[in-house]
Amino acid sequence: MSKTDLISLHKALYTAQAQPAIIFVPAGHYIAINGQGDPNGPLFAASTQALYTAAYSIKNIYKQSGQDFTVSKLEGTWWVNTNTHNPLAVPREEWQWQLLIRMPDYVVSAVVQQTLKAAFVKKQLPLLQQVSLIALAEGKSVQILHTGPYSEEPATLKVMEDFMKKEGLTWNGRHHEIYLSDPRKTAPERMRTILRQPVK
Repeated sequence: MSKTDLISLHKALYTAQAQPAIIFVPAGHYIAINGQGDPNGPLFAASTQALYTAAYSIKNIYKQSGQDFTVSKLEGTWWVNTNTHNPLAVPREEWQWQLLIRMPDYVVSAVVQQTLKAAFVKKQLPLLQQVSLIALAEGKSVQILHTGPYSEEPATLKVMEDFMKKEGLTWNGRHHEIYLSDPRKTAPERMRTILRQPVK
């Protein structure tokens, strides 16, 4: 039985260089969960656990019907409820986020809802009830690879912002991050994160 690998299928979306580049991001399906607060806080950790539990539960259901797939990387969109594009200008407790894991296009909402109900009964994770299947279409975007700890992202974001100014581009959506490295297994200086910004 073949296994769908979305990272390989959409290679341009999951690879980036140390210099910014313009890409086009077509619509895709994701399971998602929303939250607010410090990414080092308990809600973020619990939301991540719920999302991965959902992803592997959905994978197992589809595998039984001959449509197996590899669970993709954790992603997240970030924003603040102010006019600033700089989240560092507000307390971390006010950061808004939506955690995402991409799903194959054949994954449908009805199956996801049934699977999540069964997973909740089995795992008793309350946040499973907040996971949903969504469509996300970002279109024209600027993408760059950040290497190093999350705390050093502002320097990479500055490179992206300078590139956008040079190209005459403006923000057109939420800041998007794709976590290529597992922080539990990777030294901070070797962490790799794709930073993406939809533009117009």
